[in-house]
Amino acid sequence: MPRTEEIQHSVLAVSGAEKFFALIRRSLRPGRFMGAEYKTSAAAARRCLLERYYDLVVINDPLPDESGVELAMDTAMRGSASIALVVPTDRYEDVLEQVTDLGILVIAKPFPPARIGHAIRFLCAQQDTVRRMERKIQAAEEKAEEIRLVDRAKFVLVEQRHMTEEEAHRYILRQAMDNGISRRRAALEITEEW
Repeated sequence: MPRTEEIQHSVLAVSGAEKFFALIRRSLRPGRFMGAEYKTSAAAARRCLLERYYDLVVINDPLPDESGVELAMDTAMRGSASIALVVPTDRYEDVLEQVTDLGILVIAKPFPPARIGHAIRFLCAQQDTVRRMERKIQAAEEKAEEIRLVDRAKFVLVEQRHMTEEEAHRYILRQAMDNGISRRRAALEITEEW
């Protein structure tokens, strides 16, 4: 399915092993990512997460200073980043049980190199869905606010100018059309007038 828009994502990769970063770099498609940060400890990653928002966080457990599982769980509980956690096979089932309810994708290592690319694509799809939902919520909130303002303006017109509700509604629409403004702006002007 072709994309109607190409959303760019920011990435934070955390690993004690430098070769993991090379694998992540190879998995990032050009033009799809606005930036990638690579940190070798949980402490450095936590500082980055405090300074800015990342869409995707990929953690290679274990980390030199703490458990990657703790970092993944803290990150999931604080924000809306999509998270992948790479863990040794012997810990996979336990970690999976711990973090699945937080929406963290768990990958057992060793794994084929292409798997991390698939995981990143999955995380991007999650973020795209989150952004679409945020836009829908924002549009619904704006529409609800417009309805409240129009209702308030209708109330003012009914009380102050003794119009019926239908007359007040038509008046607001006429004001918007005649002045080339939105219903919201027309309603605001009416309420500010009284």
